[in-house]
Amino acid sequence: MKAVGFIPLRKGSKGIPCKNKRKMLGRPLFCWVLTEAIFSKLDEVIVFTDDNEVIEFIENQFQWSSKVKVILRPENTATDTASTEMAILNYCESVNYNFDVFCLLQATSPFTKSDAINNGISKIEEGADASLSVVKTHRFIWNHNGKSLNYDYKNRPRRQDFEGLLVENGAVYCTTKNALQTSQNRISGNIVPFEMPEVSYTEIDSEADWITMENLLATDLRKQKVNSKITHLVLDVDGVFTDGKVLFSENGELAKSFDMRDGMGLEILRQHQVKVMVMTSENSALVAARMKKLKIDTVFLGAKDKFGMLQDYCMKNDLEMNSLAYVGDDVNDMTNMCRAGWSFAPANAMDEIKRIADVNLAKKSGEGAIREVAQFIQKYNTRF
Repeated sequence: MKAVGFIPLRKGSKGIPCKNKRKMLGRPLFCWVLTEAIFSKLDEVIVFTDDNEVIEFIENQFQWSSKVKVILRPENTATDTASTEMAILNYCESVNYNFDVFCLLQATSPFTKSDAINNGISKIEEGADASLSVVKTHRFIWNHNGKSLNYDYKNRPRRQDFEGLLVENGAVYCTTKNALQTSQNRISGNIVPFEMPEVSYTEIDSEADWITMENLLATDLRKQKVNSKITHLVLDVDGVFTDGKVLFSENGELAKSFDMRDGMGLEILRQHQVKVMVMTSENSALVAARMKKLKIDTVFLGAKDKFGMLQDYCMKNDLEMNSLAYVGDDVNDMTNMCRAGWSFAPANAMDEIKRIADVNLAKKSGEGAIREVAQFIQKYNTRF
């Protein structure tokens, strides 16, 4: 049974400009659901967009997954008045409905996890024509005429005794090929709802919504932290190994300054069986040469979605995120720092990074910050 995921993206957004590709916790919003779709039971994940920047980003950053395919979305399916169904049918007809299960995923639902996608697919496998994600709400609903719709206000129930209502959260919709062809709608026939956490009901329509969602995501990631022996140290480069400055000429990058004490700290960690990894958004020959000198063989250069890449590495190497320590200094490190077992910020890191770091270092980047982290890990690991 071939299951295809479909993520429609438009360049335009009136409430929040460029919402789909704006960075939430340091990664483009659409990356949250795209990464989870990759890790789900879906056989193929289609990103359908009219944004050439998004196309270029996915082609460069998601080479680690053979599931992802990005397709240029026709203009007539990406207008303010075009429906999502128009985009769905345009794609489906272009591939002659070459799938058994179609799964619509919304990029504005960053709390969508792979298990929710799998749940939706499972309902189809069990015989449903369609399934959709819902959230249970215990809100009391009224209409404009002053009539209570889902409870008797004269006998107000306690929350724990109130069954509540199921409300669409707009995250996941699955359907069979036959049902979609017949109804021309994302859901039809025998429809089975499945629940997602209440937090997934949060919508992103304003700046206030954005801030709320970002805080909720950070809190959710940090809740997953569990004390564990540190087996891997992941490091950013500029602003961690270096002070963030670079000598540059008309011929390109000339030099960066590294602290030799950091190199000694990493050597000591290796002697204590802690693997050192590097993850940087820059694609720098200087960095590659320095990491080779330091005998660091796991180096991710040009990493724009660091969280997705790190998740993939952990899955392929049977590694728990809680056993990672992560050092970062700017917003593109934010998600990894929220989720890693321990996170560290150099003394000169950005304020938003210092607010979420587990440890704010006394040393600045390029001035012994990594050596300080190495000493912390050595001491911490003696507990295990």
